[in-house]
Amino acid sequence: MAFFRDRVRPALYDVCGGRMEKHFADHRRKALAHARGTVLEIGGGTGFNLPYYPTEVEKLVVTEPAPGMLERARRRVPETKVPVTALEASAEQLPFEDASFDTVVSTLVLCSVEDVDRSLAEIHRVLRPDGQLIFVEHVRSDDPRVAKWQDRLERPWMVFADGCHPNRATLEHIEASPLEVVEVERGELPHSPPLVRPFVAGRALAR
Repeated sequence: MAFFRDRVRPALYDVCGGRMEKHFADHRRKALAHARGTVLEIGGGTGFNLPYYPTEVEKLVVTEPAPGMLERARRRVPETKVPVTALEASAEQLPFEDASFDTVVSTLVLCSVEDVDRSLAEIHRVLRPDGQLIFVEHVRSDDPRVAKWQDRLERPWMVFADGCHPNRATLEHIEASPLEVVEVERGELPHSPPLVRPFVAGRALAR
């Protein structure tokens, strides 16, 4: 089981994610162009965001709870244009002092955290006043027919996709958190399964 979790699953994530990257890279690049100051990325996976951080970033800390994923992310660190520290941690329990970061980044992460509201509270805690959360997340569909299928297939999809909830209303959770959403864009993730195609991207500020 540990071999599958730490070796096979991260390798599959890289292969499947790599196929999608040519269609998703522009979303990463556009979102991360707003990153500034000292940056925390939660749920960094195998490091797909790393090439897109602008050189203006002073320091980047990447957290990932899965050791196998983190190991692969660390292999990409030498190719990154900004100083990077990668460490094991969950979004629900971030090992940082209050008001430590100017920016927190979450891309395709809040769908799979165990407690999304706790994760958002932690993000707010570690952000400095007026610090920003940059998010790109797939969400529950506004189309009732699609949303119904997201509900029906939630459990098998979670098994297939390592705990991902295809029907999570992530934007509503962000709006209900202590963060203030100041920018949001809705769309569909190209060349992805219909269950996880609806997405939102934007920024929210710590007040």
